[in-house]
Amino acid sequence: MDYKEAGVDIEKGDAFVEKIKSKVSRTYGSRVLEGVGGFACLYKMEGERILAAGTDGVGTKLMLANQLGIHNTVGIDLVAMCTNDVLCTGAKPLFFMDYLATGKLEVDTATSVLDGIIEGCMQSKAALIGGETAEMPGMYDDGEYDLAGFCVGEVNQSDLLGGDKIKSGQTIIGLASSGPHSNGFSLIRKLLKEEETDLLKLALTPTKIYEDSLRPLIDNKLVTSAAHITGGGLTNIARNNNKMDYDLEFIPSLDDVSPIFSVLAKRSGLDNPELYKTFNMGIGLVFTTDQPEKVLEQLGEEKAWKLGTVKEGSGKVNVKALGFSY
Repeated sequence: MDYKEAGVDIEKGDAFVEKIKSKVSRTYGSRVLEGVGGFACLYKMEGERILAAGTDGVGTKLMLANQLGIHNTVGIDLVAMCTNDVLCTGAKPLFFMDYLATGKLEVDTATSVLDGIIEGCMQSKAALIGGETAEMPGMYDDGEYDLAGFCVGEVNQSDLLGGDKIKSGQTIIGLASSGPHSNGFSLIRKLLKEEETDLLKLALTPTKIYEDSLRPLIDNKLVTSAAHITGGGLTNIARNNNKMDYDLEFIPSLDDVSPIFSVLAKRSGLDNPELYKTFNMGIGLVFTTDQPEKVLEQLGEEKAWKLGTVKEGSGKVNVKALGFSY
Protein backbone atom coordinates (compact mmCIF):
# COMPACT_ATOMS: atom_id res chain seq x y z
CA MET A 1 0.00 0.00 0.00
CA ASP A 2 1.32 3.46 -0.86
CA TYR A 3 0.49 6.97 0.38
CA LYS A 4 -1.85 7.66 -2.55
CA GLU A 5 -3.85 4.49 -1.89
CA ALA A 6 -4.12 5.62 1.74
CA GLY A 7 -5.81 8.80 0.53
CA VAL A 8 -2.99 11.35 0.16
CA ASP A 9 -1.79 12.45 -3.29
CA ILE A 10 1.53 14.32 -2.87
CA GLU A 11 1.81 15.04 -6.60
CA LYS A 12 -1.64 16.63 -6.65
CA GLY A 13 -0.67 18.77 -3.68
CA ASP A 14 2.51 19.92 -5.44
CA ALA A 15 0.52 20.69 -8.58
CA PHE A 16 -1.91 22.80 -6.53
CA VAL A 17 0.96 24.85 -5.09
CA GLU A 18 2.33 25.48 -8.57
CA LYS A 19 -1.12 26.47 -9.81
CA ILE A 20 -1.71 29.06 -7.10
CA LYS A 21 1.76 30.65 -7.12
CA SER A 22 0.90 33.22 -9.79
CA LYS A 23 -2.42 34.05 -8.12
CA VAL A 24 -0.86 34.49 -4.70
CA SER A 25 2.03 36.58 -6.03
CA ARG A 26 -0.45 39.32 -7.00
CA THR A 27 -0.59 40.19 -3.28
CA TYR A 28 3.19 40.55 -2.93
CA GLY A 29 4.92 43.86 -2.52
CA SER A 30 8.61 44.66 -2.84
CA ARG A 31 9.28 43.36 0.68
CA VAL A 32 8.34 39.75 -0.09
CA LEU A 33 11.61 37.93 -0.76
CA GLU A 34 10.26 34.37 -0.69
CA GLY A 35 6.61 33.37 -0.95
CA VAL A 36 4.79 30.13 -1.58
CA GLY A 37 7.02 27.12 -2.17
CA GLY A 38 9.95 27.58 0.20
CA PHE A 39 10.45 26.07 3.64
CA ALA A 40 9.39 29.43 5.09
CA CYS A 41 8.26 32.76 3.67
CA LEU A 42 10.65 35.73 3.86
CA TYR A 43 9.62 39.34 4.39
CA LYS A 44 12.14 42.21 4.39
CA MET A 45 12.14 44.70 7.25
CA GLU A 46 14.47 47.64 7.86
CA GLY A 47 18.16 47.27 7.07
CA GLU A 48 19.40 43.70 7.18
CA ARG A 49 16.43 42.32 9.12
CA ILE A 50 14.22 39.69 7.51
CA LEU A 51 11.18 37.98 9.01
CA ALA A 52 10.72 34.28 8.25
CA ALA A 53 7.24 32.79 8.72
CA GLY A 54 5.86 29.28 8.57
CA THR A 55 2.58 27.51 9.19
CA ASP A 56 1.65 23.84 9.48
CA GLY A 57 -0.45 21.30 11.33
CA VAL A 58 -0.10 17.82 12.79
CA GLY A 59 -2.23 15.95 10.26
CA THR A 60 -3.90 12.63 10.97
CA LYS A 61 -1.37 11.88 13.71
CA LEU A 62 -4.07 13.57 15.82
CA MET A 63 -6.33 10.57 15.19
CA LEU A 64 -3.67 8.33 16.67
CA ALA A 65 -3.44 10.61 19.72
CA ASN A 66 -7.22 10.35 20.11
CA GLN A 67 -7.10 6.59 19.72
CA LEU A 68 -4.49 6.25 22.47
CA GLY A 69 -5.90 9.03 24.65
CA ILE A 70 -2.47 10.72 24.71
CA HIS A 71 -2.73 14.44 23.98
CA ASN A 72 0.29 16.02 25.65
CA THR A 73 2.79 15.37 22.84
CA VAL A 74 1.01 16.47 19.64
CA GLY A 75 1.52 20.09 20.68
CA ILE A 76 5.27 19.48 20.40
CA ASP A 77 4.66 18.17 16.88
CA LEU A 78 2.72 21.32 16.03
CA VAL A 79 5.52 23.64 17.11
CA ALA A 80 8.21 21.44 15.55
CA MET A 81 6.60 21.32 12.12
CA CYS A 82 6.57 25.13 11.99
CA THR A 83 9.80 26.06 13.74
CA ASN A 84 11.91 23.45 11.93
CA ASP A 85 10.84 24.97 8.61
CA VAL A 86 11.67 28.48 9.83
CA LEU A 87 15.02 27.17 11.07
CA CYS A 88 15.87 26.06 7.52
CA THR A 89 16.21 29.73 6.53
CA GLY A 90 18.69 30.34 9.36
CA ALA A 91 16.11 32.38 11.29
CA LYS A 92 15.70 32.28 15.07
CA PRO A 93 12.08 31.63 16.05
CA LEU A 94 10.59 34.70 17.75
CA PHE A 95 7.00 33.77 18.52
CA PHE A 96 4.37 31.13 17.91
CA MET A 97 0.56 31.12 17.75
CA ASP A 98 -1.77 28.13 17.73
CA TYR A 99 -5.28 27.37 16.50
CA LEU A 100 -7.37 24.57 17.99
CA ALA A 101 -10.71 23.66 16.38
CA THR A 102 -13.10 21.14 17.92
CA GLY A 103 -16.71 20.04 17.89
CA LYS A 104 -17.09 20.47 21.64
CA LEU A 105 -14.35 21.86 23.87
CA GLU A 106 -13.01 19.31 26.35
CA VAL A 107 -10.99 21.34 28.83
CA ASP A 108 -8.72 18.53 30.06
CA THR A 109 -7.83 17.46 26.51
CA ALA A 110 -7.22 21.04 25.37
CA THR A 111 -5.04 21.67 28.42
CA SER A 112 -2.94 18.59 27.64
CA VAL A 113 -2.51 19.77 24.06
CA LEU A 114 -1.44 23.19 25.33
CA ASP A 115 1.12 21.58 27.64
CA GLY A 116 2.75 20.08 24.55
CA ILE A 117 2.68 23.39 22.68
CA ILE A 118 4.37 25.10 25.62
CA GLU A 119 7.03 22.36 25.75
CA GLY A 120 7.64 22.76 22.01
CA CYS A 121 7.99 26.52 22.39
CA MET A 122 10.47 26.04 25.23
CA GLN A 123 12.55 23.71 23.06
CA SER A 124 12.50 26.05 20.07
CA LYS A 125 13.02 29.25 22.14
CA ALA A 126 9.79 30.76 20.73
CA ALA A 127 7.30 32.79 22.79
CA LEU A 128 3.74 31.48 22.72
CA ILE A 129 2.07 34.87 22.40
CA GLY A 130 -1.48 33.95 21.47
CA GLY A 131 -3.88 31.61 19.75
CA GLU A 132 -7.48 30.77 19.00
CA THR A 133 -9.85 28.05 20.16
CA ALA A 134 -12.94 27.44 18.03
CA GLU A 135 -15.93 25.24 18.87
CA MET A 136 -17.64 24.08 15.68
CA PRO A 137 -20.35 21.50 16.43
CA GLY A 138 -21.30 19.65 13.29
CA MET A 139 -17.91 20.28 11.71
CA TYR A 140 -16.15 17.88 14.08
CA ASP A 141 -17.52 14.97 16.11
CA ASP A 142 -17.35 15.24 19.89
CA GLY A 143 -13.82 14.43 21.03
CA GLU A 144 -12.25 15.32 17.68
CA TYR A 145 -9.99 18.31 17.25
CA ASP A 146 -7.60 19.80 14.73
CA LEU A 147 -4.50 21.93 15.20
CA ALA A 148 -2.68 24.57 13.18
CA GLY A 149 0.36 26.61 14.13
CA PHE A 150 2.09 29.77 12.96
CA CYS A 151 5.69 30.75 13.66
CA VAL A 152 7.62 33.95 12.92
CA GLY A 153 11.41 34.14 13.11
CA GLU A 154 14.11 36.69 12.35
CA VAL A 155 17.37 36.54 10.41
CA ASN A 156 19.80 39.05 8.94
CA GLN A 157 19.98 38.95 5.16
CA SER A 158 23.68 38.06 5.20
CA ASP A 159 22.90 35.05 7.42
CA LEU A 160 20.19 33.52 5.20
CA LEU A 161 20.77 29.86 4.40
CA GLY A 162 20.33 28.22 1.01
CA GLY A 163 20.45 29.58 -2.51
CA ASP A 164 23.90 30.38 -3.86
CA LYS A 165 25.54 29.51 -0.52
CA ILE A 166 25.28 25.88 -1.63
CA LYS A 167 28.45 25.09 -3.59
CA SER A 168 29.72 22.10 -5.49
CA GLY A 169 31.82 19.87 -3.27
CA GLN A 170 30.04 20.69 -0.02
CA THR A 171 29.16 17.82 2.30
CA ILE A 172 25.57 16.73 2.98
CA ILE A 173 24.91 15.75 6.60
CA GLY A 174 21.76 14.17 8.01
CA LEU A 175 20.47 14.41 11.57
CA ALA A 176 18.53 11.50 13.03
CA SER A 177 14.77 11.86 13.37
CA SER A 178 12.79 10.81 16.43
CA GLY A 179 10.45 8.76 14.23
CA PRO A 180 8.00 9.46 11.39
CA HIS A 181 7.52 12.99 12.78
CA SER A 182 4.13 14.24 11.50
CA ASN A 183 4.08 12.88 7.96
CA GLY A 184 2.67 9.77 6.39
CA PHE A 185 0.12 9.02 9.11
CA SER A 186 -2.77 8.44 6.73
CA LEU A 187 -0.74 5.42 5.61
CA ILE A 188 0.77 4.59 9.01
CA ARG A 189 -2.69 4.26 10.58
CA LYS A 190 -3.60 1.66 7.96
CA LEU A 191 -0.40 -0.31 8.53
CA LEU A 192 -0.58 -0.54 12.35
CA LYS A 193 -3.26 -2.53 14.13
CA GLU A 194 -5.43 -1.08 16.87
CA GLU A 195 -4.21 -3.62 19.41
CA GLU A 196 -0.51 -2.93 18.73
CA THR A 197 -0.28 -0.37 21.52
CA ASP A 198 3.52 -0.33 21.80
CA LEU A 199 3.94 0.29 18.06
CA LEU A 200 1.24 2.96 18.10
CA LYS A 201 2.95 4.74 20.98
CA LEU A 202 6.26 4.54 19.14
CA ALA A 203 4.65 6.11 16.08
CA LEU A 204 3.26 8.89 18.33
CA THR A 205 6.78 9.94 19.41
CA PRO A 206 6.82 13.73 18.93
CA THR A 207 8.71 15.42 16.12
CA LYS A 208 12.26 16.40 17.05
CA ILE A 209 12.89 20.13 17.26
CA TYR A 210 16.31 20.85 15.74
CA GLU A 211 16.89 24.37 17.12
CA ASP A 212 19.41 23.31 19.77
CA SER A 213 21.24 21.04 17.34
CA LEU A 214 21.58 23.47 14.46
CA ARG A 215 21.75 26.92 16.08
CA PRO A 216 25.37 26.68 17.32
CA LEU A 217 26.42 25.50 13.85
CA ILE A 218 24.55 28.36 12.18
CA ASP A 219 26.03 30.90 14.59
CA ASN A 220 29.53 29.60 13.78
CA LYS A 221 28.90 29.88 10.01
CA LEU A 222 29.17 26.11 9.54
CA VAL A 223 25.85 25.59 7.71
CA THR A 224 25.11 26.71 4.14
CA SER A 225 21.59 25.27 3.76
CA ALA A 226 19.10 23.11 5.65
CA ALA A 227 16.14 20.98 4.61
CA HIS A 228 13.39 19.67 6.90
CA ILE A 229 12.54 16.13 5.70
CA THR A 230 8.74 16.17 5.77
CA GLY A 231 6.16 15.26 3.09
CA GLY A 232 8.07 14.20 0.00
CA GLY A 233 10.89 12.68 2.02
CA LEU A 234 14.37 13.03 0.59
CA THR A 235 13.11 15.12 -2.34
CA ASN A 236 13.05 18.06 0.09
CA ILE A 237 16.86 18.26 -0.07
CA ALA A 238 16.75 19.91 -3.51
CA ARG A 239 14.30 22.67 -2.56
CA ASN A 240 17.01 25.16 -1.56
CA ASN A 241 18.79 25.20 -4.93
CA ASN A 242 17.60 23.32 -8.02
CA LYS A 243 20.78 24.16 -9.94
CA MET A 244 22.66 21.59 -7.91
CA ASP A 245 22.49 17.81 -7.66
CA TYR A 246 22.72 16.02 -4.33
CA ASP A 247 24.55 12.67 -4.35
CA LEU A 248 23.70 10.54 -1.33
CA GLU A 249 26.33 7.83 -1.13
CA PHE A 250 25.32 6.71 2.37
CA ILE A 251 21.92 6.05 3.91
CA PRO A 252 21.68 4.74 7.51
CA SER A 253 20.47 1.17 7.78
CA LEU A 254 17.09 0.41 9.28
CA ASP A 255 18.95 -1.11 12.24
CA ASP A 256 20.40 2.32 13.04
CA VAL A 257 17.13 4.29 13.14
CA SER A 258 13.84 4.05 15.05
CA PRO A 259 12.46 0.46 14.79
CA ILE A 260 9.14 1.85 13.55
CA PHE A 261 10.67 2.25 10.09
CA SER A 262 11.43 -1.46 9.72
CA VAL A 263 7.77 -2.17 10.43
CA LEU A 264 6.56 0.46 7.95
CA ALA A 265 8.95 -0.78 5.27
CA LYS A 266 7.87 -4.40 5.64
CA ARG A 267 4.13 -3.85 5.92
CA SER A 268 3.78 -1.21 3.21
CA GLY A 269 5.69 -3.30 0.67
CA LEU A 270 6.92 -0.04 -0.89
CA ASP A 271 10.09 -0.06 -2.95
CA ASN A 272 12.88 2.22 -1.76
CA PRO A 273 12.07 5.24 -3.97
CA GLU A 274 8.50 5.40 -2.64
CA LEU A 275 9.52 4.54 0.92
CA TYR A 276 12.04 7.38 1.14
CA LYS A 277 9.59 9.77 -0.51
CA THR A 278 6.76 8.98 1.91
CA PHE A 279 8.65 8.85 5.24
CA ASN A 280 11.84 10.45 6.54
CA MET A 281 13.13 6.91 7.25
CA GLY A 282 15.20 8.08 10.20
CA ILE A 283 16.70 11.23 8.65
CA GLY A 284 14.75 14.20 10.00
CA LEU A 285 16.83 17.17 8.87
CA VAL A 286 19.57 17.49 6.24
CA PHE A 287 22.06 20.32 5.89
CA THR A 288 25.08 21.21 3.79
CA THR A 289 28.46 22.39 5.01
CA ASP A 290 31.98 23.07 3.78
CA GLN A 291 33.47 22.08 7.15
CA PRO A 292 32.11 18.58 7.85
CA GLU A 293 34.72 17.48 10.37
CA LYS A 294 34.22 20.57 12.52
CA VAL A 295 30.44 20.07 12.30
CA LEU A 296 30.58 16.45 13.43
CA GLU A 297 32.94 17.37 16.25
CA GLN A 298 30.59 20.12 17.43
CA LEU A 299 27.53 17.82 17.22
CA GLY A 300 29.25 15.51 19.71
CA GLU A 301 27.01 12.61 20.71
CA GLU A 302 24.11 13.66 18.48
CA LYS A 303 23.37 10.97 15.92
CA ALA A 304 24.38 12.33 12.50
CA TRP A 305 25.71 10.91 9.27
CA LYS A 306 27.74 12.10 6.29
CA LEU A 307 25.28 11.34 3.49
CA GLY A 308 27.15 12.60 0.43
CA THR A 309 28.16 15.64 -1.55
CA VAL A 310 26.77 18.48 -3.67
CA LYS A 311 27.63 18.93 -7.33
CA GLU A 312 26.43 21.14 -10.17
CA GLY A 313 23.27 19.82 -11.77
CA SER A 314 19.54 20.31 -12.19
CA GLY A 315 17.94 19.63 -8.80
CA LYS A 316 18.24 15.84 -8.68
CA VAL A 317 18.60 13.88 -5.48
CA ASN A 318 20.66 10.83 -6.42
CA VAL A 319 20.32 8.22 -3.70
CA LYS A 320 23.33 6.27 -4.90
CA ALA A 321 23.47 4.20 -1.73
CA LEU A 322 20.14 2.58 -2.68
CA GLY A 323 20.32 2.88 -6.47
CA PHE A 324 17.66 5.42 -7.42
CA SER A 325 17.19 9.14 -8.13
CA TYR A 326 14.41 11.71 -7.74
